[in-house]
Amino acid sequence: MSKKAGNRGPEYEGPVEASIIRIPPHHYIHVLDQNTNIARVEIGPLTYIRQDNERILFSPVRMIMVPPRHYCVVLNPVSRDDNAQVLFDQSGQAKLRHADLEIRLTQEPFPLYPGEEIQKDVTALQIVYPDTALRLQALLDFEEEGGDKRVAGDEWLFEGPGTYIPRKEVAVLETIKATVIRENQAIRLRARKEGVDRGGVRRVTGEEWLVSKVGAYLPGAHEEVIDIVNAFILTDKKALHVRALRPFKDTGGRDRRTGEEWLVTMADREAHIPSVSEEVVGVVDVTTLSSRQYCVILDPVGPDGKPQLGQKRVVKGERSFFLQPGEDLENGIQDVYVLSEEEGLVLRAVEAFNDTQELEEEESEEAEQERAKRSRRSGVLRRPGDRWMLRGPIEYVPPATVEVMLKRTAIPLDENEGIYVRDIKTGKVRAVIGHTYMLTHDEELWQKELPSNVEALLASPLDPLANRSDRTVISTSRGHRDKTRVVSYRVPHNAAVQVYDYREKKARVVFGPEMVMLGPDEQFTMLSLSGDKPKRANVIKAVCLLLGPDFCTDIITIETADHARLQLQLSYNWHFDIKSPVSTADAAALFSVPDFVGDACKAIASRVRGAVAAVQFDDFHKNSNRIICSAVFGFDEKLTVRPCLRFSQNNLVISSVDIQSVEPVDQRTRDALQKSVQLAIEITTNSQEAAARHEAERLEQEARGKLERQRITDQAQAERARKELLELEALR
Repeated sequence: MSKKAGNRGPEYEGPVEASIIRIPPHHYIHVLDQNTNIARVEIGPLTYIRQDNERILFSPVRMIMVPPRHYCVVLNPVSRDDNAQVLFDQSGQAKLRHADLEIRLTQEPFPLYPGEEIQKDVTALQIVYPDTALRLQALLDFEEEGGDKRVAGDEWLFEGPGTYIPRKEVAVLETIKATVIRENQAIRLRARKEGVDRGGVRRVTGEEWLVSKVGAYLPGAHEEVIDIVNAFILTDKKALHVRALRPFKDTGGRDRRTGEEWLVTMADREAHIPSVSEEVVGVVDVTTLSSRQYCVILDPVGPDGKPQLGQKRVVKGERSFFLQPGEDLENGIQDVYVLSEEEGLVLRAVEAFNDTQELEEEESEEAEQERAKRSRRSGVLRRPGDRWMLRGPIEYVPPATVEVMLKRTAIPLDENEGIYVRDIKTGKVRAVIGHTYMLTHDEELWQKELPSNVEALLASPLDPLANRSDRTVISTSRGHRDKTRVVSYRVPHNAAVQVYDYREKKARVVFGPEMVMLGPDEQFTMLSLSGDKPKRANVIKAVCLLLGPDFCTDIITIETADHARLQLQLSYNWHFDIKSPVSTADAAALFSVPDFVGDACKAIASRVRGAVAAVQFDDFHKNSNRIICSAVFGFDEKLTVRPCLRFSQNNLVISSVDIQSVEPVDQRTRDALQKSVQLAIEITTNSQEAAARHEAERLEQEARGKLERQRITDQAQAERARKELLELEALR
């Protein structure tokens, strides 16, 4: 019968029935006395003869061998005396320490007594390497060999290098490795229990601190590593914005209060490791100003390190600095105002201050001589709200008490150019024409509004004289007029423009060719004339009045005495009788009639209708030109037709009338007139045909008579020649 040794002792494969059992060296068997029911151990080398009342529980099993640097754990070990001998009770059974453990290190091979079990096989002792440790916990109260007393629940470290000898009263919780701290690094630790750290500082539960010493750091038994903190490298272009989480004393030895913010720069240290009592808000970049830049800092930090709320500070270049916590730039980095001779700045005082702007004047007598500079300092008391202007050439950086309203630039103006300027104090508007002008601090550009139809005419590319018959609608969206510029209009030759000043309540008339420039209170007189055929009101919109000579065409309807209605198309030649120099009264009379075309055409049409109504159709048809001209021009004292028609209100002269067409309005009359005309043409044609035929017959009769006479004459001559021939024959 055989058996094996397992983790918890020999495992039965069944009782051994042999009477003689040979036990090799370092082997053992368990023999059960069936009379007393007690098992005992027999150790080899031995030849054991089994008695009848005994029973071999298993075949010989090798003893437990623990090599050097190994151990095993035995459950329910036997009790031993001071001499390490096994204790037996009165019945001869080995006494066991039930539910107890015994750790056995390297020793001579030993058997397992009945009841003992191997809880943990032979295992190598744990080696603790350098920079590592075992965190141990006491399971029972005990006293170490050095005299240290341990209470159940205590924790401590077994630090390497070394070999850990296990105890039944101690449990290994974990293996701790040392954390390597490099340059510009630190580890953040937290106390799990009140105690003293490795530096000898008393720590309370939950307290956190940093360890920044370069090298390997092995946390204590009651310490835990939360994180590895890397240092922020500070340069001359970067700084660290830090906020205190609780009251503490910083690295520089300064007391900080909760919520206090400050900057850590390269001037303080090259690398900063945030402590557990501060947090990093962010990295602040350096603000660099060139020699042509400046900035305005809001809520600047004072010399005491506290922000001056509501104040401003101007910083000029060249300079590099970091914005302190709470500071901000107004409008960012700004360029210094460099003003030329044609530029200026309008400034306004925000606070009362004494203006001591340093001015430099340059004087030079000759081009070859060196320019000499003189500076003077003038102090002017500025009150809040004061406005003044600073002219160039100068470099200017506004102080915190001054606000730059706007930058002025001189406006170059030609002889026929101008701008409207309004004084913001008095409200008076004036026009500046013909020279370069820079607005002062009390002036602004004024926009002159014009009626929409005048705007359209001024923006139209059509020439008022050459394109006077063009009725094309011009779109005004192609460009917008600068309303601050003086309104100008080129009056063409032989034309006039009326401008009315609403402030002076006077009108002036400008004759072309001339350039008209409107003042602030002046407006063009808009002309709305009749047009088309027949004439309709408000067809022609114009700013300038053409003086002629020109013509206009109208279509009127007349009725004769015999009620024949005719449509006449008449063309009138007209002009304004203006002699140079023109008086003010004559010039004003030109624009006294708003629609001279419509009024003249209506007057002439009325005269023509009155004259035609007194004659018959046949008479009018035969003498239309004489009737119409006499009706339009009238008769003088000698009863002759006048050469022209003059309107005295505006000196308009109608010099001639041309009858372009006469057409009956009634269809039957038009048909009858057309039929009579055709009949007359037919009669004339027939008469001409009859005369031609009669003449042809006459010429034919004459030709026949001549032919007959020639034939008779030829016969007479032939008879005469025959007679002579006969006479000659007779003489023979």
